[in-house]
Amino acid sequence: MKITVTAEKPVDEKMAATVTVASADVDKAIAKTYKDIAKKYNFQGFRRGHAPRPVIDGIIGRESVLAQATNDVLNAIEPMMLEELDVTPVGRVNFGPEDADPEFVAQGADYVVTATIGVRPSAELTSYDAPEINLPPEEATEAEINWQINQLLSYQVTYEDVEEDRAVEPGDIVSVDVENVEGAGHLAGKNRMLVLDGQQIPEQLQEGIVGMKKGEEKAIEWTRTHVHEGEEHSHTFSVKVTLNAIKKAVKPELTDEVAKKFGYDTVDAFKEAVKEEIEGDKKTTIPNLKEDRVVEAVGKLLDLETVPEAYQNEIFNELASEFLAQLQRQNVSLDMFLRARGLKSDDFIADLRVQAEERARQSLALDAVAAKLGVEVSDEDVRAEFEKAGVEDVDASIKEWKDQGRLPAIRDSIRRTKALDWLVENAKVNVVDEVAERAAAAEKSEDAE
Repeated sequence: MKITVTAEKPVDEKMAATVTVASADVDKAIAKTYKDIAKKYNFQGFRRGHAPRPVIDGIIGRESVLAQATNDVLNAIEPMMLEELDVTPVGRVNFGPEDADPEFVAQGADYVVTATIGVRPSAELTSYDAPEINLPPEEATEAEINWQINQLLSYQVTYEDVEEDRAVEPGDIVSVDVENVEGAGHLAGKNRMLVLDGQQIPEQLQEGIVGMKKGEEKAIEWTRTHVHEGEEHSHTFSVKVTLNAIKKAVKPELTDEVAKKFGYDTVDAFKEAVKEEIEGDKKTTIPNLKEDRVVEAVGKLLDLETVPEAYQNEIFNELASEFLAQLQRQNVSLDMFLRARGLKSDDFIADLRVQAEERARQSLALDAVAAKLGVEVSDEDVRAEFEKAGVEDVDASIKEWKDQGRLPAIRDSIRRTKALDWLVENAKVNVVDEVAERAAAAEKSEDAE
């Protein structure tokens, strides 16, 4: 089937296109529909597949036949139209007049149909100069080495009782016995170590423990409400808590003896190994970090007040699918993930929507840069993309994507990659010891307190 496509310039993120199918192809599509129906159903007096058109028209109805033929034609021309226009649709493509079904195909006549295609918004940047970003140095700094060693030493931390006779405060580490009374078997246990940082246990349980003193026993009860399938459900939890002790973390000082626990004879040898490991990691992390920061910076230059809801929803669905696929590979359900992190589903969705808007803005910004640079995508570029993905049969994969109208999405990705490469190559980089800066800021904050 061959088509002719003309399109108008998009307006309000909608592209209007007119598609024409030659009468010969229309007649073939109608003939195929009659043949498919004749094979699918038994018509009395005729062998399967041999019922003539008048019989089929009399039983099935000519309008029903033409409706099916029209649907088949539309399904066939949609990917061809998207390929011809090189456009990635946002949402579904609509054929025919607004709020009306398209006209049926007719025997012996060209089929002309209009299509409305949702497209990404076109936006400008406030500046097309490559951004200025900060990056850590390629060599390991003293602050980075010390931070990494402190992280390793944290695995050697021991916990000692706080000798001071005082009540529990937020942020404390406590040792408690938790007895389940109702619905909280997952929290029960002897000498449980809890960090009261607002992350590990339910907020109401933490509030109940704060203020307790050593040896004190306390009944704590709370209710959690959630919505499932439109209905609100409440669960009551009740426990008895005995405070055994308030604990403090004691991190060992770095000595040769401690270095030996990590497999090194001296502190100097340990530090040198950490330095080499950091610098080895930086060879891969810094290029990736540079790309991430360039994308983040250019996204902030997008001159667009609000990302259209349709495009934002499209990105949101992509992010959600990626995340659920990742959980599935780990054999973890979304509910398990949320419970393990103490997250509410509404908060998780809200955070995902923020990420979707940010990614949408960054994608549109890269589109704008690609357009400004006049980036073009060749067939060789597309082929290289499939080869890079490691597909077994490149030609077959390209044909499959083309037949499905999905190659425009590949070209979009290539344009953005080329735009990003230009931005990364031309970005101004300030080398900053960020770990040292964070350590100084934390020390200043502690002194202020």
